[in-house]
Amino acid sequence: MVSSTVNRYLVAGPCAVESREQVYETARQLHERLAGELSLFRAGVWKPRSRAGAFSGVGEAAFPWLQQIQQEFRLPVCVEVAGASHVESCLQNGITRFWIGARTAVNPFIVQEIADAVRGQQVTVLVKNPAIPDLQLWLGNVERFEKAGVKEVWAVHRGFADSKENILRNAPLWEIPVAFKVARPDLPLLCDPSHISGKKQYIKQIAQIALDYGCDGLMLECHCQPECALSDSEQQLTPEELGELLKSLVFKQPSQNVEDLLRKQRTLIRHIDAQMAQLLARRFSVVQEIAQIKREHNIPLIQPEQWNSVVKNYQQYELKDADYQEFLQNFLNLMHQASLKCQQNTEPSND
Repeated sequence: MVSSTVNRYLVAGPCAVESREQVYETARQLHERLAGELSLFRAGVWKPRSRAGAFSGVGEAAFPWLQQIQQEFRLPVCVEVAGASHVESCLQNGITRFWIGARTAVNPFIVQEIADAVRGQQVTVLVKNPAIPDLQLWLGNVERFEKAGVKEVWAVHRGFADSKENILRNAPLWEIPVAFKVARPDLPLLCDPSHISGKKQYIKQIAQIALDYGCDGLMLECHCQPECALSDSEQQLTPEELGELLKSLVFKQPSQNVEDLLRKQRTLIRHIDAQMAQLLARRFSVVQEIAQIKREHNIPLIQPEQWNSVVKNYQQYELKDADYQEFLQNFLNLMHQASLKCQQNTEPSND
């Protein structure tokens, strides 16, 4: 069970607004089951689609329905925007929470256009990762809104387009949201398991992994009748299913006692890292000296016997752990390639 005292962000609602009855009933059931827990009610008014003719949302006809939901259920509504005109329509209709979709996020020109449109407005902006795995682009999109004066910016990890992925809809590539969290620990980072999973049976697993990695909350697609949904029917939960999912998840909550224990270990790691940084810098300095000797005496860059002895030296301290062994192999390969590159860069020019 999840304690109600756990601080978390929760965004839920249908992939797309399809009708007044559909969006109202979804909101009613979510309010009934998750009153006080829902941060935002998400609802797609305009839906970007790969194929012409696919359902692309009802557009501005949805705004009176969303206004009713905000007023009756006290649920702040969040809408996807893909241009300045979308922002203007939302603001005119009392919608001040937006999200930037993954397809929009790949284009800095459009993101800047949206950032300019919200300049000076009291809004909340959720920035999803771009469809391509580009950490700097994701960070840059966030910065565009911050520079426009937006005080409340959240990041959302929804996975990345990957032709190799054949089970999940999008590849999670957890190293990227982890790197984002390290770079911007001051921002809320949510995970969108719906779009990563593509099918509801994988949502729980993805959601728990995200929480274990330190995500601050979840953004989930929820529909009163998913089997009848006009888009993303296989990945939408019913409000009842969402309630059961939340009960089954373990939300991480900091504990002062545990933080005290971790502080000692983290101090130790800082000391080890400081020594490693100095030793690596010294190692590369020696590599440059070796490169100079090789160049002066016309010795080949690659010395297999010497490198094998380096590998054996590391292996004698190797942990009997498969993850560590994989890391060590990758580290040694990277260090060898970097050393060779360093030596190549010291070769005399032919000019």
